[in-house]
Amino acid sequence: MDDGPNPLADEDLAILALECDTIAGHTCKVVVLDGPGVTRTALLDRLAGRLPRAPMLATRLDTPAGGRAWVPDAAFCVEDHVVEDGDGPVDRRGLLGKVAGLFEQRLDRTRPLWCMNLVALDGGGTAVVWRIHHALADGTTAARLASLLLWDEDEPAPAAKALAEAHRADDARRRAHLSGFLRREFSWQHGRSPFDGTVGTTREMGLATTSLAGLRAAAHAIDGATVNDAVLSVVAGALRRWLEHRHGPVVNLRARVPVSLHHDGDGAANRDSFFSLVLPVDEADPVARLRTVHRQTTLRKSADDAAEMDALYRELAAVSPRLREFASKLQESPRRFALSVSNVPGPRAAVTVLSAPVAELFSFAEIGQHHALRVAALSHADRLSLGFCADPVLVPEVQAMAEAAEAEAADLMAAAG
Repeated sequence: MDDGPNPLADEDLAILALECDTIAGHTCKVVVLDGPGVTRTALLDRLAGRLPRAPMLATRLDTPAGGRAWVPDAAFCVEDHVVEDGDGPVDRRGLLGKVAGLFEQRLDRTRPLWCMNLVALDGGGTAVVWRIHHALADGTTAARLASLLLWDEDEPAPAAKALAEAHRADDARRRAHLSGFLRREFSWQHGRSPFDGTVGTTREMGLATTSLAGLRAAAHAIDGATVNDAVLSVVAGALRRWLEHRHGPVVNLRARVPVSLHHDGDGAANRDSFFSLVLPVDEADPVARLRTVHRQTTLRKSADDAAEMDALYRELAAVSPRLREFASKLQESPRRFALSVSNVPGPRAAVTVLSAPVAELFSFAEIGQHHALRVAALSHADRLSLGFCADPVLVPEVQAMAEAAEAEAADLMAAAG
């Protein structure tokens, strides 16, 4: 990032447009550290030495000539962005309560849009609750920033990904595919979503953890499915249990699945698209449910639906920004999807921060108006976490939903043998 204004991309502007009096727009990583408590002074020293790796974190929102942009913050001070909680140690439930309370607060728009809160834990250890505004970083970027700034040793760079596919030369085939894509992605959610309501200012978090290796092996054993398929199937099973006891039967729910279009070195803050699919919440058998999900994701991946959605929006913006805005608002309707379920890969091996082992790593993402539930999956070594964020008035007992997800993961692994 150079020293001048950096105009916000369309994705960043769209995220800012979703904010309102009750929606803050955060994404959040929670890093649970074992051992003696990590001090604020030590963390500040670590960040001060490494922030040049992430210059975006020293920029703030402004409106210079030409529109909204990220501009270097001449008054940036890292001490303004690291806060020590003074309430004393908390247990797991207390930690989730702390995260929920922080989600209800707003980041200061006059400063770079991120903050780390240090929370002391019962029995020793520290949790670093890192909020970043989603307009500054998506889930994939936030995971990359954690590697750059926090881990004691940077992970080896992954193999370079192939560049984005060139525009297809076969226009006739592309048009035929596009018609199917529009039919899938702009289809309606049948009936009103149970999470469709006016979202308030309060938040509640639920957390589930399971074995990443076990879930991967179970998914592969069933028709060669993927971990992401298994995550969606587990979430569908958890929703089925929650709906049975707190809402009543629902035949299906459409889920939006964000897909990262980042490639190495692209430098983008937000480079996500998505595809949508129906979660089979009426299916009790974990194997049958996984197979239903796998069939849908296979179709969408083979058809490059996420890339197609990204290209469609960019082409609409070139033709008519108002048309692009209309299409975006249409997709945000609760009749288009009921909830978002994301899955971001974290560090492949165990990592440490200031010599303290990372015992757990989990993620939460902000909900949206008329979408009162969101699920964010994040892996760390051999563990996979599912962070549930909800409006507790519209979606009560979200921790019970998270516990149902753990049970569903166990059932799926047992069923796969």
